[in-house]
Amino acid sequence: MMFMTAKVDLKKILIVLGVVAGLIAGALWLFGDGEDVSTAAPSVATNDGRVAFLKSFGWEVAASPVESSQVKIPKAASEVFERYNNLQKSQGYDLSQFAGKNVMRFVYKITNYPGATEPVYATLLVYKNQVIGGDITDTAAKGQIRGFKFPEGAASAEPTIP
Repeated sequence: MMFMTAKVDLKKILIVLGVVAGLIAGALWLFGDGEDVSTAAPSVATNDGRVAFLKSFGWEVAASPVESSQVKIPKAASEVFERYNNLQKSQGYDLSQFAGKNVMRFVYKITNYPGATEPVYATLLVYKNQVIGGDITDTAAKGQIRGFKFPEGAASAEPTIP
């Protein structure tokens, strides 16, 4: 039986691992744009994907969007933007990291909003085929803008924009 042994210099191994880690980090920095778009959300590159995203929250929507357009996330924060972004943050999104970027806005009519007397719409903000924010808007006189979560009761504790 034959045994082979090798002398391993721990210092050299750590240097090599450091160089490899640096190369990987450099490649990510060079080829990525530095934005953290959640990979947990399903792809919304297609209309079916966007409808499925809304259905995942319990919403039933019209098969096609009533509006789709490109919008620019403002660079300068305003009171209105901050209020809207606070709603986004309550859902795990943050639009401030997309300041100055053009994003797609898709608006769908909701057909199963509890107790709705006026149209209710779901808005999705999409960047690089990932949802980066959005809301549910009740257009009734006392309607509210709320997050994607389906309301469990009329007096939902979910954050809204008055």
